[in-house]
Amino acid sequence: MSDDGSIITDLGLENPVPNGADTSPVAGVISQYVRDLSVENPNAPESFQWQDPPQIDVQFNISARQLNEEVSEIALKIDITSKCEAGTAFIVDLTYAGLVGMRNLDEGSMHAFTYAEAPRILFPFARRVVSDAVRDAGFPPLLLEPIDFNGLYVQQLQAQQDAETEAAEGAATN
Repeated sequence: MSDDGSIITDLGLENPVPNGADTSPVAGVISQYVRDLSVENPNAPESFQWQDPPQIDVQFNISARQLNEEVSEIALKIDITSKCEAGTAFIVDLTYAGLVGMRNLDEGSMHAFTYAEAPRILFPFARRVVSDAVRDAGFPPLLLEPIDFNGLYVQQLQAQQDAETEAAEGAATN
């Protein structure tokens, strides 16, 4: 029966981990929270009467700070301004953060988790906070478009590598 491959025969128990230490790589979100939220409706109630379509400007930034050896805070900073010809309809500034634990990861994996995977996990919750804040300000809910954090991360790494290559080639020709 064990010849058909349906039974696990190697449990990897030959080499127990010394003193029960956990050496397996692990990463995950410990908690998440709104660190800062500001909603401004500077031209209310007149802004509710404006008929021209608003121009929505969304600025997005990811920051990280290491709190200790295994825990970092990842923050998504989202600044949104809605303007019409008559003026500013609303402004939303949100910093949505999460505590992320990482253990037994190489530096490249930690960097990728910090700037690609953790923001991907946090974003849907930040998106809901923005939508609710805009609705609570008296406007139709604003649903931010999904963001491909992994794709952006790869693009930024490639751009950084290209810039380093160009700098090295420039130095070699001088």
